[in-house]
Amino acid sequence: MSKRFLVTPVDRVEKGCTGGGAGTPLSGTGNGAVTEKTVPLEYAREPYRYGVNSKTDTGSNDDLTLDLRRGDGTPKESSPFINNSDSEQGNIYEGKNMALYEEEMDSNPMVSSLLNKLANYTNLPQGVKEHEEDDDNRKKEVKAPRMGTFIGVYLPCLQNILGVILFLRMTWIVGTAGILETFCIVFMCCSCTMLTAISMSAIATNGVVPAGGSYYMISRSLGPEFGGAVGLCFYLGTTFAGAMYILGTIEILLTYIVPNAAIFKSDDPSGEAQAMLNNMRVYGTCFVTMMAIVVFVGVKYVNKLALVFLSCVVLSILATYAGVIKSAFDPPDFPVCLLGNRTLSRRDFDVCAKVITVNNTTMTSMLWSLFCNSTNFNASCNEYFEINNVTEIQGIPGLASGVFMDNLWSSYSAEGSFVERIKSPSSSPSIVSKKEDDLPYVFTDIMTYFTMLVGIYFPSVTGIMAGSNRSGDLRDAQKSIPTGTILAIITTSFIYMSSVLMFGACIEGVVLRDKFGEGVSGNLVIGTLAWPSPWVIVIGSFFSTCGAGLQSLTGAPRLMQAIARDGIVPFLQVFGHGKANGEPTWALLLTAGICEIGILIASLDNVAPILSMFFLMCYMFVNLACAVQTLLRTPNWRPRFKYYHWTLSFLGMSLCLALMFISSWYYALVAMVIAGCIYKYIEYRGAEKEWGDGIRGLSLNAARYALLRVEAGPPHTKNWRPQCLVLLNLDSENNVKHPRLLSLTTQLKAGKGLTIVGSAIEGTYLDKNADAQNVEKNIKALMTTEKTKGFCHVVVSTTMRDGISHLLQTAGLGGMKHNTVLMGWPHRWKECDNPVYWKNFVENVRDTTAAQLALLVARNIDSFPSNQERFSSGNIDVWWIVHDGGLLMLIPFLLRHHKVWRKCKMRIFTVAQMDDNSIQMKKDLQIFLYHLRLDAEVEVVEMLDNDISAFTYEKTLVMEQRSQMLKQMQLSKNEREREAQLIHDRNTASHSACLEKDADPEKVHMTWTKDKLIAEKNRNKEMTVSGFKDLFNMKPNQSNVRRMHTAVKLNEVILEKSHDAQLVLLNMPGPPKSRQGDENYMEFLEVLTERLNRVLLVRGGGREVITIYS
Repeated sequence: MSKRFLVTPVDRVEKGCTGGGAGTPLSGTGNGAVTEKTVPLEYAREPYRYGVNSKTDTGSNDDLTLDLRRGDGTPKESSPFINNSDSEQGNIYEGKNMALYEEEMDSNPMVSSLLNKLANYTNLPQGVKEHEEDDDNRKKEVKAPRMGTFIGVYLPCLQNILGVILFLRMTWIVGTAGILETFCIVFMCCSCTMLTAISMSAIATNGVVPAGGSYYMISRSLGPEFGGAVGLCFYLGTTFAGAMYILGTIEILLTYIVPNAAIFKSDDPSGEAQAMLNNMRVYGTCFVTMMAIVVFVGVKYVNKLALVFLSCVVLSILATYAGVIKSAFDPPDFPVCLLGNRTLSRRDFDVCAKVITVNNTTMTSMLWSLFCNSTNFNASCNEYFEINNVTEIQGIPGLASGVFMDNLWSSYSAEGSFVERIKSPSSSPSIVSKKEDDLPYVFTDIMTYFTMLVGIYFPSVTGIMAGSNRSGDLRDAQKSIPTGTILAIITTSFIYMSSVLMFGACIEGVVLRDKFGEGVSGNLVIGTLAWPSPWVIVIGSFFSTCGAGLQSLTGAPRLMQAIARDGIVPFLQVFGHGKANGEPTWALLLTAGICEIGILIASLDNVAPILSMFFLMCYMFVNLACAVQTLLRTPNWRPRFKYYHWTLSFLGMSLCLALMFISSWYYALVAMVIAGCIYKYIEYRGAEKEWGDGIRGLSLNAARYALLRVEAGPPHTKNWRPQCLVLLNLDSENNVKHPRLLSLTTQLKAGKGLTIVGSAIEGTYLDKNADAQNVEKNIKALMTTEKTKGFCHVVVSTTMRDGISHLLQTAGLGGMKHNTVLMGWPHRWKECDNPVYWKNFVENVRDTTAAQLALLVARNIDSFPSNQERFSSGNIDVWWIVHDGGLLMLIPFLLRHHKVWRKCKMRIFTVAQMDDNSIQMKKDLQIFLYHLRLDAEVEVVEMLDNDISAFTYEKTLVMEQRSQMLKQMQLSKNEREREAQLIHDRNTASHSACLEKDADPEKVHMTWTKDKLIAEKNRNKEMTVSGFKDLFNMKPNQSNVRRMHTAVKLNEVILEKSHDAQLVLLNMPGPPKSRQGDENYMEFLEVLTERLNRVLLVRGGGREVITIYS
């Protein structure tokens, strides 16, 4: 329950509390009189801790209220709230009624705080630091967004979807593909965008979508790799769309508005196409430059003109519908001249006839002069001109004309073909006397076929992301985006489908196939149908395409800026910078440069399929994101839009993929290669981001499924590979002592299989938790440096021995557990004062044996090569003494896959005993290696059963004497400690006696007297002396002598044969069953590997790891 406390100002509180006790009243006058209500003293002492906001205002008392909004200590970028302000950290919860939870208030907000924040939600983007405003700006009043579904989503989508293809290419597509096939094209493309809109609506309503639109949705749903790849593809698509709109603008300008403005002209009709392309390049470059300047200087004016551009689109469409209705009873007069069945271009003649009558005089027409060598009636003319009649038909016969059936079927043609009327009579000449491309025919400029038309048409249905890009400006984004986008797609789909029917029913087929309107005096074909004038369509389409180009140059740089600021592609980060107001200057320059590439292509028909690929890839991944999230059923997948299903998303994804390859299979492959390269680049070089994406959830599900499958049983020998647990030792500063262990791991594993890097810290978990996290961080950084791919596991235990034991038992999960342990040899173990150091090593060897794990012990690990070194020659020598599973032969094979060891040769040595046939052993070993498919040299070393040398006997004796001496020294140390304890007891007793002498002298009893102390010292000294005398009179154990003999002789042979080897692999003897011989065991291993540079002691895990079978 809320309380209000009235207190005096803080400076007076401090004066009143000075020297006061726990219950001192608070006074403003200093005389002890209470003038206001008292408050608990702890509030006065620490007012800010309890949320008391005091103000120093002399002369009046302040009402101090306790704020309910304190306690949310969550960082801004990970806060679950939209607006998480640092300014709120000065307030806390009211009163003491929640004292039980006061220690949690800094990290866990109270419900009242949560509800308060949600009530003040302002649509500001969250999660991405660069999209957040400064704290000062947050304090300013944020105006509530007022845009609804119609203004905020429907109209922007309508403007982006309807555009240049509708005005410049739709009639041509209908005439070429026919009504039926064009209807199929439109239906496929509209179905693709509708299914994508359903998936997009589900994603967009599953939380707040900040700036970035589709890029943000895909990246947060599929992860940074897919997000970056598809985001850049969407950026390229948007940029090339800008180029397409600019090319459309120039085509309208130079073809239909001011044809005389062309810079490049050609007298030869065959060169007109190339001249037009050059004009497009020059004017396109000028337009790109001007539009980039406009966007740079005042993007707000572009946004203000958006409504004007939209009005042009709507008026043009309405004019088309009005013209269709009017054509039913009053068709417009646009005659088309035909020679036979061939369409003639009406640029060079006025009358569609061979001869004309002027003042009762018959004379040849201008058309005659184009086909004949003179104006005389007896002139030599083109044979086709001579045998065919010239006819004139209406280009727009109207709805009631019946041309619908004529336009029902397709009429594809090759490049340079005549635009012919199918049902008109025509006579073909026997021979061609003259080049006919010089004659005033209407020719096709490109070869046409169904799939090509799909690629050209698809850009006309793009633009469905316009609503999601404006989510921050909407009153209710989660309601407006699905409704507005789907309604816009339904509207545009109706417009496109009705246009197919209207154009096919109203316009003559030859006019439809006449791309540039040459047969109707150079008029825009769709303009000939419009009412009241063709100029309505021409001017409207010009401004609409110009506006669409400006919108593309405005949106694409912001998309690039969002990608760059996410930091997932390092080399693009420079494009995240811009002007002080946030305008993406560098991204605008990049966009203009890429747009110029599209302009240099210069053909709208060639640019359209390129951007179709990028948009289709973007839409495909939107569908994939929705399908993955739905199938995974992640707890956070709770979209408000309910009319979706994973099957619809999967169908949309399949349709997008099919349309990519239908449009252009080679463009599709190029787009996929570009996206794949970006994906791999981000995977290996990009910044790591954790966005809770669906691919991570999919990976977790796949990992769980795979782990359950692997759990079924141990791997077959053919599938066995070392799954390493690498045990690292730490120095006093918690840094790794021997980093080369990780280098060896990388060379052995080459990124394959499981690698767990483990270490142990001595202490308790509560005390050493922070140290463990730092150690783990250091090890992961070292693993990155050494390119070791695996996991890190650091445990805290009361002893190092227990910590390593815990690692051996618990590391890994299910079937993904280690089967091999890699550790370093305890360096200078003889010089160590603490025997625990090497005893832990022996105990670890015992533990691995008990757990049936393979063991690799690297001696002189610091001399092992790094990953950057390369051996140009040398040998890897394997000393195969006993067979314990074949691991000895498998390890060199794996090492030689790495660049460090690739040029080293493998040699295998085995030891023949007295009764062995060394020649036969060598043959058998060669056959065995042949079946194992291993290339190695084989040598059999004969070790004769020589007499034990005096050196071996003496070395064994010294070893045992040293061991016994250490035990005696340990006993002496214990006795010294006991003596010190005795002296301490005596001094304690004497001190107590002095204190109690006056009270009761008879109560003091000395436990130790001087005589007793001297006697005890002499007894200890005699025992020590007698022990050392026995030490020098002892004889070595015969079993130890034999073991030492083996170690010495084997070491001599290894030094003789492998003194120049780059690496020596050797069977590691097992530890003794009795712990009394641990030190002798260490001595044996020391002698066995003495004077060898790099040694890897190998101990098998008790199972076969290599096989001769396939």
